[in-house]
Amino acid sequence: MSLSSKNRNEQVKIIKELVKEHNVKSIVLQLVDILGIAKSITLPVSQLDKIIDNEVMFDGSSIDGFARIEESDMYLYPDLATFVILPWKTHNGGAIGRFICNVYTPDDKPFIGCPRNVLKRALEEAKKMGYTFYVGPEPEFYIFNKDEKGNPILESNDKAGYFDMAPLDRDEEVREAIIVALEALGFEVEASHHECGPGQHEIDFKYADALTTADNIMIFKYVVKRITDELGLFASFMPKPVEGIAGSGMHLNMSLFKDGKNIFFDPEAKNQLSDEAVYFVGGLLKHINGLTAITNPIINSYKRLVPGFEAPVYIAWSHKNRSPLVRIPAKRGLSTRVELRNPDPACNPYLALATVLIAGLDGIKNKIEPPKSVNQNIYDMESEERSEKHIESLPMSLYDAIMELEKNETVKEALGSHVTEKFISAKLREWNLYRKSVHEWEIEEYLRAY
Repeated sequence: MSLSSKNRNEQVKIIKELVKEHNVKSIVLQLVDILGIAKSITLPVSQLDKIIDNEVMFDGSSIDGFARIEESDMYLYPDLATFVILPWKTHNGGAIGRFICNVYTPDDKPFIGCPRNVLKRALEEAKKMGYTFYVGPEPEFYIFNKDEKGNPILESNDKAGYFDMAPLDRDEEVREAIIVALEALGFEVEASHHECGPGQHEIDFKYADALTTADNIMIFKYVVKRITDELGLFASFMPKPVEGIAGSGMHLNMSLFKDGKNIFFDPEAKNQLSDEAVYFVGGLLKHINGLTAITNPIINSYKRLVPGFEAPVYIAWSHKNRSPLVRIPAKRGLSTRVELRNPDPACNPYLALATVLIAGLDGIKNKIEPPKSVNQNIYDMESEERSEKHIESLPMSLYDAIMELEKNETVKEALGSHVTEKFISAKLREWNLYRKSVHEWEIEEYLRAY
């Protein structure tokens, strides 16, 4: 049952009917901090009216990047369209309901530091131009074993590779359990398969409007971690958990619709790509260095973005091959889309989708022509050939990416000054902690030599 098409009174009526029908005992209110970490508060079902009336308060100063202690009172405004019954029970056998929330200030205004509000603001910009933004993600993750104390270890159940089947793929039943839980939450799962690395997997779910997709990414990660934990395993969305094998990405397949039509498709144009699609690509490529700190937000992200593992290192686009950063998949008509291949699942999906959208819209507004598409395998090119074709590389570290973000006014405007300041501050702190640490590789490489 879709609540999004109902008015508020109808939504409230349906929610209360579902609560009664399913014997809901607890309500979880979910939000996301600036770094993309899910947070929640659980209330007894007796507080449902208070929840629906936007009366639940919390301490914003305790959430990373939200507010200073002297302005810490925040309110959780549940998005009624996001109400679902979670596919597990309370200890007393009752069901659990869940809302995804927007954060508001005491004067009834959207809090500028709430990532969901950042995305909603970007979507309003698209709406002013007549567009609806749709995104289909491709999240990858690893499943590891645990030791006798329950701690994760970098050891997987299988030695399988891309598209391998059982018995090589020993986690096939784990993926099935995850899919059952996702479908109970209303997901339309399109495919699941073993990925390149031992213990690496991908589950793809149907594209949706960008806000729904961002919400779905957060609940997807939660479901994967919860189901694997219940099965005595550990799932990680860390971009590069194991040296020497493939890292985990989260490609974003994006399209803009207007009046029910995919405006990226033009049957009369070259490659059947509209001017808007080409300009959208131009905007992405122009701003990609400034976007990368958002789409690849942790130090480990840049261990994935290295040559040799088919990761999208080079700033280029193509209609045919998968080596460039941006790819145009072959399907046309309603399925015409732009695939951005550098994001990873550590990103905050609300901030990532907001910034890539604004970058693409900037391309359309200013008719930014991308460079000539590259249909050769860039991985096989020598550096001189890449230089001749003006193919540059993405930032090589989180610090480099932060410096690019600081220079990019378009991306910073999409985030807003509050989120920009808090995000950069947190990431510089992370970088400084990292660069002050002495790592095992350094000991092995330098201790005896010097």
